[in-house]
Amino acid sequence: MTRDTPPCERAYRRTLAVLTLAVALWAVAWAALTPGFRSPDEQNHLNSVIRVAYGGGWPAPGDAYFAPVTDQAVTEAAYPADLPGRWRYRADEAQFVDVVPVPAAERVRIDAGNALPVEGSDATVDQMTQHPPAYYVLGAGVLHATGTADARWDVALLTLRLLDVVLFAATVPLAAATVRRLTGSRSAALVAAPFPMLIPQVGHIMGAANNDALVVLTGAGVTYLAARVVTGDLRWRVAVALGLVLGAGLLTKVMLAFAIPTVVLAYLLAPGPRARPRAGPTAVARSARGLVALSLAFVVGGWWWARNWIVDGAVQPVGLPRDYSGMTRVPADEVFSDAVGRTAQAFFGNLGWLEVRLPGDLVALGSVLLIGATLVAVAVPGARRGSLTVALLPVGLVGGVIANAMRSWSESGVLVALQGRYVFGGLTALAALVAVAVWQGCRRRERRTAVAVPVVAGLAVVAAASGLVWAFGAMYRGPGESAARAWDRWVAWSPLGEPALVVVLVVVAVGLVASVVAAVRWSLLTRPAE
Repeated sequence: MTRDTPPCERAYRRTLAVLTLAVALWAVAWAALTPGFRSPDEQNHLNSVIRVAYGGGWPAPGDAYFAPVTDQAVTEAAYPADLPGRWRYRADEAQFVDVVPVPAAERVRIDAGNALPVEGSDATVDQMTQHPPAYYVLGAGVLHATGTADARWDVALLTLRLLDVVLFAATVPLAAATVRRLTGSRSAALVAAPFPMLIPQVGHIMGAANNDALVVLTGAGVTYLAARVVTGDLRWRVAVALGLVLGAGLLTKVMLAFAIPTVVLAYLLAPGPRARPRAGPTAVARSARGLVALSLAFVVGGWWWARNWIVDGAVQPVGLPRDYSGMTRVPADEVFSDAVGRTAQAFFGNLGWLEVRLPGDLVALGSVLLIGATLVAVAVPGARRGSLTVALLPVGLVGGVIANAMRSWSESGVLVALQGRYVFGGLTALAALVAVAVWQGCRRRERRTAVAVPVVAGLAVVAAASGLVWAFGAMYRGPGESAARAWDRWVAWSPLGEPALVVVLVVVAVGLVASVVAAVRWSLLTRPAE
C-alpha cells in the first residue's frame, strides 16, 4: 500500500481527474463525429424529449408518434442511406456519401407548431414510451435550460449527446472508487479509470442521445454502493442511497432490474459477527437493510414495472410490434452461438444501427480478455467477495440479452434485440473486475500496480484514437476518396463549423496525451510502503 499521506492522496485525485477528463473528451469526440440519427433509435429519443419539452406528456406504448419536426429532421439527416463502412455494400440502396447535406442554416428548427404530432396523422410510431420517462424529463429540462428547445434539430441533438457525455463521465470516478474499496489500492483504482476507452462501442453509444447513459450511471452507482456494503459499510445511509440509485435506474429502463441480485448478494456476503467478531450487524439486521434498499427502489422506480404488469399484462409492453419479414431465419443448431457472437460484436463495435462492424478477431480477443479478467477477479483470493458481487450485474445482463433473444427466436425463428449496449449498465463492474485482475497479476503490490497504470492508459489512448479514426472512415469516406474529401463531408454534415471541429479535435488530442502523462507521473511518484 502507498503511504497514507495528503500529498499522495492529492496526486491520486489529480491523476483521476485527468483520466476522467480524457474519457469525457473522448466521448465528446464521438458526439461530434457520429452523423445525426446514426445510433440505435436516436431519432426516437430526440422525439420523445421534444414531446415532453412541449407538454406532450408520456402516451401509452404504441400511442406516441413522431412530430413533424422529427420527420423532417430524419429526411434532412439522410437516414437510412447506407454508410460507406457498412459491412456489406448494397448497390440498390441510397449511399450516404452521395447525399448533398442540407446547409446548416436551412435545417428545420423546433417550435410549438412542429414539436408535437398532428392529430389523426399516420406518423411513425415512437416506441420509447415503452420505457419510463426519467431520462426524457431530464433531457427536456436540459433543452430548456440551455435554450436549445427551439433550436435547429441538429443543435438540440448535439445538446442531448453532450448531456449523455456528462452522465457517462460521472461513472469514471465511481469505477475507481469501487476498485479502491475492493482492493485498498489507489493504483488499481486508476487502472479502472481509462477502461471505457478500450471499447469503441462505448464511445459511440455514450456520445449519442439515448437513455442508456442514465442506465450506465445508475448501474455505476449501484456497483459502487454494493462494493461498500460487501466490504462492511452497513450503515443505514448506504442502504438508503442504494435504494434511491437503484430506483432511479428502474425509472429509466428495465435493465437495472438485473442489479437486484447484486444488492441481495452484497448484503448476504457482507461481514458479520461470524466472519469477524464485532464486525457488523447480525444476518437478520443485514437482511433488514437490504430489504429497505429494495423497498425504497420499488417506491422510486420499481412501481412502474408492477403497474405495467397490472395494466398491460406485461412487464414491458411492446411499443412497436416487430416486423420479422425479410429477416434471416437461424437454424436451431446455430442459435446459441450466433446469439453469443452477435452480442459480443455489438458490445465491442457495431457502429450506426449495427451495420459497421469491428473486425471479428478484435471482438474475440476482447471477449477472451474480459472473461479471463472476470475469472481471475472472482477466483483468486484478495477481493473475491466483492468481485463476485459486482460481477453479477454484467453477467446477468449478458444472460438476459441472450435469453430474451432466444425466447424471441423460439416464436419467430429469428434473433433480435442482440444489442451490446444493453450490457453497458454493467460497464463499471467490468472496469472494476479488470482492475482487480491486474492488481492480482501484480501480486497485490502497489508499486507493481502503479507501473501498470501508464501501460493501461497508453493502451486505452491508442484504442480510443484508433476507434475514432476507424469510425471517421466508416462514416464519411467513400470508396477511393481522400481523407480531405471525407473531412469536407464531415464539416458539411456537422452542426458545428470547421473551426469548432478543429478545436474539438485539438482539445481531445491534448486530453488524451495528458492522461498518459498523468499516468506516467503517478507511476513515478508512487513509492512502496516498506
